[in-house]
Amino acid sequence: MTAGTVTVFGGSGFVGRYIVPRLAEDGWVIRVAVRNPDKAAFLKPAGDVGQIVPVACNLRDQASVERALEGADAAINLVGILFETGRQTFAAVQYEGAKRAAEAAAAAGITDYLHMSALGADANGEAEYARSKAAAEEAVLAAIPTASILRPSIVFGPEDDFFNRFAAMARLSPVLPLVGGGHTRFQPVYVADVAEAAVKCLTDSDCDGKTYELGGPKVYSFKQLLQLMLQTINRRRLLVPLPFTLADFQAFFLEKLPQPMLTRDQVAMLRNDNIVSAGALTLADLGIEPHSVEVIIPTYLDRYRPGGRFNSQRPFPAGG
Repeated sequence: MTAGTVTVFGGSGFVGRYIVPRLAEDGWVIRVAVRNPDKAAFLKPAGDVGQIVPVACNLRDQASVERALEGADAAINLVGILFETGRQTFAAVQYEGAKRAAEAAAAAGITDYLHMSALGADANGEAEYARSKAAAEEAVLAAIPTASILRPSIVFGPEDDFFNRFAAMARLSPVLPLVGGGHTRFQPVYVADVAEAAVKCLTDSDCDGKTYELGGPKVYSFKQLLQLMLQTINRRRLLVPLPFTLADFQAFFLEKLPQPMLTRDQVAMLRNDNIVSAGALTLADLGIEPHSVEVIIPTYLDRYRPGGRFNSQRPFPAGG
């Protein structure tokens, strides 16, 4: 479809801050629907005056969802959480919120719709995160059969919550834990590639009703990713295997913190690989060549090096 007005739920988040500027480049007028519009104001300079407009919206509130969609030609839902806090539960946000947004969009006559899910979405999964994601996909397609769904693996980039988290830990701790021994496999995908896929799916009718699994060019074990991160920031740390049972026990206490480093639901997710399925539609089907972890993470993890980003120390081998 040609550019019009698009509502982006959760547009100020990690992935949204890349999707919104890409939509602006293509001439869209973008409503960034978020709980706190002031925290989305940083996106406004990415477009012309009045092109990017933050609006107040909470997916738990029907009226605010409907207001955010008034007059829109398309919509994207990027809202998701990594852990539960108070009323922000997986069921309330990732299932009920997604269902409410899709049904409201359908009622507004919107057929160009994109829903951001995740690899590992599974109606029968052990983790509530996985079950809520799967339920959301079903609800979205029931409301809007032409909706496109994206399932990314770990998304990496300058503001990511994976490499940045472990790099920050490595600055303070001589030991990093390998949950489950570090054998879980991932296929990290660059955030700008995810944004490109989102814009493609929203504008290309060939994507209608299809689900795409997004992964980068290589598969890594959890241990390999931590080794690569340590190599990039020029630090040596002891990688200690942490059995799932012990990780689950520790997560019971950690998840009580306001910003938990690990939850039992996340431990459950780590019991399964997070890679693109055989036969799935991928970035290649969208004409997108994915960027590798090795090329991108040195551009933003350098600040974690001893001495800072301008330290000229040569990196040690990944296995060191």
